[in-house]
Amino acid sequence: MSENLSHSAQESRPPRADKKEELLVQIDRVVKTCHNCRLWRGATHAVPGEGNPNAAVMFVGEGPGYHEDKLGRPFVGRAGSLLDRLLSKNGIPRGEVFIANAVKHRPPDNRAPMKDEIRACLPYLMQQIKVINPKVIVPLGRSALEVFLKEKTISDVHGKGFKVGNRVVFPLYHPAAALRSTSVLQILERDFKDLLKILHGDIIPMEIEVKSRDKNQMKLI
Repeated sequence: MSENLSHSAQESRPPRADKKEELLVQIDRVVKTCHNCRLWRGATHAVPGEGNPNAAVMFVGEGPGYHEDKLGRPFVGRAGSLLDRLLSKNGIPRGEVFIANAVKHRPPDNRAPMKDEIRACLPYLMQQIKVINPKVIVPLGRSALEVFLKEKTISDVHGKGFKVGNRVVFPLYHPAAALRSTSVLQILERDFKDLLKILHGDIIPMEIEVKSRDKNQMKLI
């Protein structure tokens, strides 16, 4: 499975594997001392992200929840358990992907992150994407989707692949939404099956032009 979900450094000349780990550790250190927005004040731990530095698939959620805040790790609560089950069911080891969030500290009361909070965290996510160099980015839910595809709704684009720059953006419903709705869960399970097809080129993504004044967003992809 490692061959399926990690890709050769020669394809786009990313940093060496050992260098990638070092760079991600440096990003983690900066995130853990970041005071660029208000969220750090109510957080127990920063949650930079975790996973394979050579991952071809990178999941991006909206922000840490209660359990993530306590442990400093992404997707370890109920939504994380569902994500793990979906990965396992489709033959994808969690250790072969990289999982991060649009914001790195928990928003109070599990509210959605605000636009200025996402902007404050955006450079860290950009740096992680640059280091990891994933083939496919999977935004989970509305807040993460807006980072990559503005003016799109998750209900319209879930389970569809979009070729943006040199990457594929493959939005999915957030696992937390699937926990609240049986119909959303069924959609998420169905869409998840197409992830490997997107990765392997069995499904051709749609070409899309990103129309945004946000230069940081353009650099992400």
